[in-house]
Amino acid sequence: MSDSKTVDPSVTANSVLDAKGLSCPMPLLRTKKEIGKLASGEVLQIDGTDPGSRNDIPGWCDRAGHEYLGEKEETGYISFFIKKG
Repeated sequence: MSDSKTVDPSVTANSVLDAKGLSCPMPLLRTKKEIGKLASGEVLQIDGTDPGSRNDIPGWCDRAGHEYLGEKEETGYISFFIKKG
């Protein structure tokens, strides 16, 4: 996804999922499990290295009713931010 959405710097996560080193479909499976632990409106940060997550996570958010807040490039990984619906 070349038109990736950059997260607002003021966003803070309620929970962080370390998915670095995992490849598809594991980052998304772990994300689904972790977001189930959060209350509606809370934010999950997923730190991952799988480039496929750039498409998988926003697409899943649309289907599952969560708000994809965007991503942030870090050194060696990408942080994705989801607000639970």
